[in-house]
Amino acid sequence: MAETAAILSPEKIILLPEVNAGCPMADMATVKKVKNKIKELPNAVVIPYVNSSVAVKSLSDYCCNSANSVQVAKTIPVGEDILFLPDINLADFTAKRSKRKIILWPDFCPVHHLLTKDDVIKTKKLYPHALLLVHPECRPEVCDLADYIGSTRGIINFASNNPVQEYIIGTELGIFYPLKKNNPDKQFFSASEEMICQDMKLITLEKIL
Repeated sequence: MAETAAILSPEKIILLPEVNAGCPMADMATVKKVKNKIKELPNAVVIPYVNSSVAVKSLSDYCCNSANSVQVAKTIPVGEDILFLPDINLADFTAKRSKRKIILWPDFCPVHHLLTKDDVIKTKKLYPHALLLVHPECRPEVCDLADYIGSTRGIINFASNNPVQEYIIGTELGIFYPLKKNNPDKQFFSASEEMICQDMKLITLEKIL
């Protein structure tokens, strides 16, 4: 994302507080793998998730994020093949919502993929009145149980604008700070305490300072 920010804003200085804070999912889609797949599917429209390297983006036709993946896919004419990478779960979500033919890349976000259907069912039993809000990088069977599926910003906006007082959240635990800050009168419960991105946690306040 820092690479992309630097390209989009060449006149600005982009700083990385921790150079080793990468993305395991992005690392799964190497330039070599993507080039080989494009050779197999020369007519496919290539759409990488923003969580991919600039080198991979340079091989692609479009780029998207979790908030606009469906809208981007819908711009592709019906019937054309779309190679969507590197997240298989976001690709599945995008295919269902856009009604487009999407070829799934086999990789995934390790953090979101940790959340299972059983985890969600157990948590819903503990908080039966809570709405389930999940990120589209979660497994399809988890998304099928959700009351809302959306990006980080989408989840925050949904909880902030909805009168319901209790929510189960299925995404990286860092989201709880802005959720509670924006909604001090509401309760938020994690669908799984295991959803921690160790790369994100490498970035500390001290390093930013």
